[in-house]
Amino acid sequence: MRSLLVVHNQTSAPARTLASSPESLPPEFVLRSHGYIVTRTKLKEETAHFIVDADAVILQLPISEIKEWSNHLLELKQLPLLWWCDETAASESLDACEDDVMMDGLLTPSMVGHEIHWTLHFSAKQFMERRQWHNEREQLLGRIEERKWIDMAKSILCEIKNVTESEAYDILRKQAMNERKRMVDVATSIVKVYQLLQENKGNGAKRK
Repeated sequence: MRSLLVVHNQTSAPARTLASSPESLPPEFVLRSHGYIVTRTKLKEETAHFIVDADAVILQLPISEIKEWSNHLLELKQLPLLWWCDETAASESLDACEDDVMMDGLLTPSMVGHEIHWTLHFSAKQFMERRQWHNEREQLLGRIEERKWIDMAKSILCEIKNVTESEAYDILRKQAMNERKRMVDVATSIVKVYQLLQENKGNGAKRK
């Protein structure tokens, strides 16, 4: 992990001098001094271009601004997000301690080379674990949604064909095999057609 994108909200960067205290040094100065390639931006319009080559994003922002930026960045590219916790960002975040923010790691201006290295290393692992958890969650939600459509279709078949749930399931399975479709797609079609027929039936009764 060598190429980093720093996102900030400052109108101008602090003076970059060796005489500056570690706490006042901007992240790009600290990171470049340890061999990292750093790009800095405060404009969302630029991030689509800069994020292409980035291995991680460093957010030099108050916590209250992180969620909006995180959503924007992760729509462009999935990569680790770290918070640059300097004195300014920390003091501007005092009222946001309970905010629900998603971070893979935290960097501070006083960190030395090996501390930055290991923080980035473990943030990458944290990011991969988070992505795996997210994917597993999405798969689980997808299976729950599929189960919902299949159960609704079985209920409809039980009603209109006067069959048991087991028989309704067999009907769905066989129709899916015959049509070379997923069972959930067949179930969804049955439910939507049934709902449309019921809606038309209800509209017809109202006109009478």
